[in-house]
Amino acid sequence: MSRGAPQTTAQIEPGGLRFETEAGRTLLESAESAGIELPSSCRNGTCRTCICRLLDGEVRFRIEWPGLSREEKAEGWILPCVAEPVGDVRLDVPLAFSHF
Repeated sequence: MSRGAPQTTAQIEPGGLRFETEAGRTLLESAESAGIELPSSCRNGTCRTCICRLLDGEVRFRIEWPGLSREEKAEGWILPCVAEPVGDVRLDVPLAFSHF
């Protein structure tokens, strides 16, 4: 993580995995740096392989309108491949696992 950048964390449920998020990186990129694998494929917000629910916290998307409907966004669904956390977050990703 960059010196001086605020340290934030992401927690993955139901497994309780945790990792530090990195400023300017997506949740998927930060998870991979920490040895945590989240489902993914396209990495550009269109295939929806990585779709998961944001349980707590806030994200901002790198693209104007990711591959989510207005209703899905309102229900808390996000695409970690194009979502950057705004502070600490907690996600529901049942298929996530750690390589360590």
